[in-house]
Amino acid sequence: MIEGDRELSAMVQELWDNDVNRLKPGKDYRISLQGKAGNSMGINDNSDGAGYPLFTFVDENIFKKETFLAFISLLDNYESDTGEPEIVTPEEVAENHKFLDSIVQTPTMKIAHKYLVEKHLSPQDETQFKEQLYRIWFELYTRRGSSRPDSSGFEHVFVGETRGGRTVIGFHNWIQLYLQEKLGHIDYKGYSVNANSPQPDENKHILALQFSWKNGIKPKGSIFIGVSPEFEFALYTLCFLSSPNERVRVQFSFYEVEIVCHHYNQKHIGTTYPVLLKYNKHK
Repeated sequence: MIEGDRELSAMVQELWDNDVNRLKPGKDYRISLQGKAGNSMGINDNSDGAGYPLFTFVDENIFKKETFLAFISLLDNYESDTGEPEIVTPEEVAENHKFLDSIVQTPTMKIAHKYLVEKHLSPQDETQFKEQLYRIWFELYTRRGSSRPDSSGFEHVFVGETRGGRTVIGFHNWIQLYLQEKLGHIDYKGYSVNANSPQPDENKHILALQFSWKNGIKPKGSIFIGVSPEFEFALYTLCFLSSPNERVRVQFSFYEVEIVCHHYNQKHIGTTYPVLLKYNKHK
């Protein structure tokens, strides 16, 4: 492991250890992995490896916590189809700022901010830091095939988008997945594994999966499950700002993970998500 990744791993471990709002598998939530997803890209094919929802239980009292509440309020602010310009209302801007206000007060974001300041990657002033976060995550940009701003890092990663109505892109967040599944918009198709990836575990916090959303299919997605919004925000911001590579390998807790982080014009997050490489014995 190269030196930069080792340093980043230590930081991610610290974020993990201080993610006080993380849910406990089997206690705060339960998932049902069922079967392995097929290779088909169709919506109504017969390769569905799961006849039941992914989530069998989530303690929704958790969603009353400030950062979860602020995060969930943002999920309905977006037009999912790329190519459809986003209209951002003053109310939505206020909700974005309220979310950032809530997460910068959390231990995980404070740790990330301190590290980024030490590395001269973020301003020390909290207001300026929030402006930087806003630019990275919430400023609109134009995705492929569109003439007007129709996307943002936040929308792509946490909410999900559709391309051409048939393909789901982004959508790497478990809270959005749970809420959309509860509404009947998600059909979980099973977990995804390849020759090199470990078997998924219902008591671990990372899962590769296939699902359909609305009329589109996500052939393979990868998400953290049960972590807080501030943990993902801190982790992805850290990787975006501190690593010039679009793939960075980190080790923390039981996990060896590749964080994929594509930049858009070096100013915004294009996409970012975890890829589980293997389980480690927890040191």
